[in-house]
Amino acid sequence: MNRWVLALIAVALIAVLILVPDYGEQDSTTQEVGQDVATQTPSATTIAQIDDARIIDADNEPNSWLAYGRDYQEQRFSPLTDVNKDSVADLGLAWSKTLTTKFALEATPIMVDGILFFSSPFSVVHAADAKTGAEVWTYDPQVPKDFMRKACCGPVSRGVAVYKGRVYVATLDGRLVAINATDGTQIWEVDTIIDRTRNYSITGAPRAARGKIYIGNGGAEFGVRGYVTAYDADSGEQAWRFYTVPGNPAMPFEHPEMEMAAETWKGGEWWEIGGGGTVWNSIVYDPDFNNVYLGVGNGAPWTRAIRSPGGGDNLFLASIVALDADTGVMKWYYQTTPGDNWDYTAVQDMMLADMEVDGQQRKVLMQAPKNGFFYVIDRSNGELLRANPYVTTTWATHVDMDTGRPVENPETDYSNEPQWILPGPLGGHNWQAMSYNADTGIVYFPAQENPLLYAMNEEFKATGLFKRNPGTMNLGIELANIAQLMGEHIDKAPAAKGYLKAFNPLTGEDLWSVEHPHYWNGGVMASKGGLVFQGDAMGKFKAYDADDGKVLWGFDAFASILGPPMSYSVDGEQYVVVLTGMGGGDHFGGHTTDTAAIKYGNFARVLAFKLGGSQTISAPTILDRTIPAQPELTASTEDVTRGNHLYHQVCAICHGALVRSAGAIPDLRFMTPGRHEAFNQIVVDGILASTGMASFADILTNIDSERIRQYVISRALEDQAAAD
Repeated sequence: MNRWVLALIAVALIAVLILVPDYGEQDSTTQEVGQDVATQTPSATTIAQIDDARIIDADNEPNSWLAYGRDYQEQRFSPLTDVNKDSVADLGLAWSKTLTTKFALEATPIMVDGILFFSSPFSVVHAADAKTGAEVWTYDPQVPKDFMRKACCGPVSRGVAVYKGRVYVATLDGRLVAINATDGTQIWEVDTIIDRTRNYSITGAPRAARGKIYIGNGGAEFGVRGYVTAYDADSGEQAWRFYTVPGNPAMPFEHPEMEMAAETWKGGEWWEIGGGGTVWNSIVYDPDFNNVYLGVGNGAPWTRAIRSPGGGDNLFLASIVALDADTGVMKWYYQTTPGDNWDYTAVQDMMLADMEVDGQQRKVLMQAPKNGFFYVIDRSNGELLRANPYVTTTWATHVDMDTGRPVENPETDYSNEPQWILPGPLGGHNWQAMSYNADTGIVYFPAQENPLLYAMNEEFKATGLFKRNPGTMNLGIELANIAQLMGEHIDKAPAAKGYLKAFNPLTGEDLWSVEHPHYWNGGVMASKGGLVFQGDAMGKFKAYDADDGKVLWGFDAFASILGPPMSYSVDGEQYVVVLTGMGGGDHFGGHTTDTAAIKYGNFARVLAFKLGGSQTISAPTILDRTIPAQPELTASTEDVTRGNHLYHQVCAICHGALVRSAGAIPDLRFMTPGRHEAFNQIVVDGILASTGMASFADILTNIDSERIRQYVISRALEDQAAAD
């Protein structure tokens, strides 16, 4: 694929795969292999009685995986050694479970007392026998399928919390639900959303500690105000709430930290257009200091000139914030990207560790946020200890260790002229899990270098005004003409790359780095067996030598993988488990577009491996990617151009720039004649809302819809001609 196409498609870095009208709903699971063992439900007195002490002492029961990151440190390092460098060649598929969804599986399963607990799209919760995969129970919170339109990243769910005999899930539409771990029945439910007129959603996993359940939310791009809430684990009553950005300055501050933050927001009406600062992924509990650490997201809109035209750091955007776990009172904060201007969230996984730094023992927090710098922070007081670049960072030259602030590169200022910038909005590292080996001091994680051409919103540049559009994303960068702008600057576009890195957080050096064919790959788990496990976009699940990055074992899952591996042991046998299925962003780029999701379609499965496993997965049929004959193009050049602008403002966030799907959703260039005939009914009338394709009647007319369809036809014809 030439650089022109790669760069144009890269605009979908800001996109996520939301609308899937051709796919069925998920409401059940089916066992694919290994279902001969009858399911036995443990008694209510023995199952999932996880508490703080048990999670803190997780190393005393290495056969389990008790929490999101295995324990409260969230290092995702398995202490099991049966699967090791010498034995991994004998690793095989023990069982698999196919889920009836075409969306991504991104959860980390939790294994306790022989039961595997995990979530799937639309916040459905599953309990399965950890040895066989046989279903124990399934809980469906009945999230309306058309709620996907309000969610940034599709209907994904990144996991559950298991605590004191209950399973807790946060639903896509903003509820927190407590479920009986034994039988899957609902105990209580609370609505976590403060303002239902805004497009809040939740895709992250809740955390449990100190008798509380902690949960944030997403939706910054749609114009929301971020906050995190702690709920009583027994009753569901609210214990405290911490807002991450200030609200309307004419109103009283909710807590003292908001008065402090308000001084760093200058001019503008950020509370009208959102502000952002959502905590949509990482929340970590620290029993050493009784802290809860929040990883805070980007501003809304992205561009600070619109959000806070008078300047300022805009606390607490793109920050790590330490709160008292019992009261929600702030203890310290560190802002990774003051005055965020690029969607450089700090919501990526945070890990806690004890390590020697400059000859002194420190209790540290580590994070590789989107901005491309790897941070080591003293978690007792928030002191910055290290900030080393882990990918190419053109937006900043370095982090000043005296001030703790990144030094921005004036040559990539896009306030007047468009600029290709690294990292792009997918970041140098995103939500995909990383792992830390405390014995060697090495962190293993997926990294990427994938640029975006940032340009100021043209209407704002011309008028100085920015209008919030409640029905879609409000980024503040130019979207309508992004394809044209990229074409004009294509000669300066950096190549897209993806890596698995073994990184020393203190020296900033790679122990080794493996370049993948594609940039968007799965999370990582390292083990005491000297292995690093990761799935990739090409559908391969591999075990790497932790010392040198050599591939020691591989399995073709025929499905792109984003989810992180985990491991446990049952009846003396170690299992390695990973969930498959692609979603959450553009998947073109790198050296190939031949990802498993594009080649075969998107398959959501749970795969469990053990030594001597002998099950197999049949290779799917390779999809025919020949663009079919198109209806007549009847629109004028002006209408096609207008359709282009509308498509990239409204549709590209889901269906991909230049009308090129990544494989997890239907590609509009392949629409059947019937879909063409019903296009207005689908887009405007919402006749497929029950399957996820909500109506856009609030922002598109029938005329607009037809212009978009005509643009889709024109794109299909262009690609047909290019193929000929």
